[in-house]
Amino acid sequence: MTAQSKPLKGAAPQLKIAEKPGSSIIEYGRMICRAEADAISGVAELLDSAFVESVKLIVNRPSTGRIIASGMGKAGFIARKVSATFASIGISSFFLHPAEALHGDLCRFGEGDIALLFSNLGETPEIVRMLGSIKRMGCPVITITGAPNSSLAKHSDHVISIGKLEETGPLGLAPTTSTTAMLAVGDALAMTVLDQLGLTKEQFAQYHPAGSLGRQLTLVSELMRHGAEHAIVPVDMKTRDVLHLYTQTKGRPGAATIVDEHGKLAGIFTDGNLRRCIDQGTDFLDKPVSTVMAKGPKTVHPEMLVQEALHLMSEFKIDQVIVVDSEQRPVGLLDIQDIIEIKL
Repeated sequence: MTAQSKPLKGAAPQLKIAEKPGSSIIEYGRMICRAEADAISGVAELLDSAFVESVKLIVNRPSTGRIIASGMGKAGFIARKVSATFASIGISSFFLHPAEALHGDLCRFGEGDIALLFSNLGETPEIVRMLGSIKRMGCPVITITGAPNSSLAKHSDHVISIGKLEETGPLGLAPTTSTTAMLAVGDALAMTVLDQLGLTKEQFAQYHPAGSLGRQLTLVSELMRHGAEHAIVPVDMKTRDVLHLYTQTKGRPGAATIVDEHGKLAGIFTDGNLRRCIDQGTDFLDKPVSTVMAKGPKTVHPEMLVQEALHLMSEFKIDQVIVVDSEQRPVGLLDIQDIIEIKL
């Protein structure tokens, strides 16, 4: 081995992985996916009145009531995710680690709160030991488990069973199908609650103000370019002057909105229109912009969701839409770049 080929000190050995005779790595991966999908299908058929009562309990909880999710190990990670899902639909929720709960954090439970517990076998010592204190505080308990006759289930108010599932994989020991099933049931619980509450897209947007999702669920009026960022010109302005104006406009929108003598929308002139005009010479520069503008441009209203505007832009393959009021007067411009930009 040459000096250049020596592995770095402390580096992990480079292992060569060969497929076992008669096996296929891709087929084995597909088999795992199918096994977990079958588990979810089976669990869907197990949902019963306990699921219904759990949904009602959450929907009808006091306004100050929170969902406090808990679980140990892999089930704990599922509890974290489901708790986050509840929070995303406007229901105050957080994850409480069972071990920390037993060392002083049980006081996080309060009047009106609901405990949502995850345990496949229902005998996790830390979870079971929490029950007495939770019940004394008057908090109802919903349990998602694969053991409806376990200690945890017997002391819960509502038990949503995922049934007895065999873990997939070579050893059948690592939590796989059980945690997948618990996640699916947790999501079903949260989404059914959402359906019952009738949360609108506008309300949902309040909890997702950042990132691309938040931007799509924002109102058009919050993202549109207006004022100094929106070039609005009259129909009789020379195209040369229109080009100068919108290239000097703050943010370089790449488009100018054209209005008639009454200030109502007449058309739009974009970089795309400019390219098509140049292909036919430069005579258009001294003509009124009305002779080269695109008539009947797509419009949206300020109170529409950006998501709806994005769908319109995608359908007609355009980069800008003009925002108009009820009298078809331009009040802003929405550019595709304003939507896809992600704030980090």
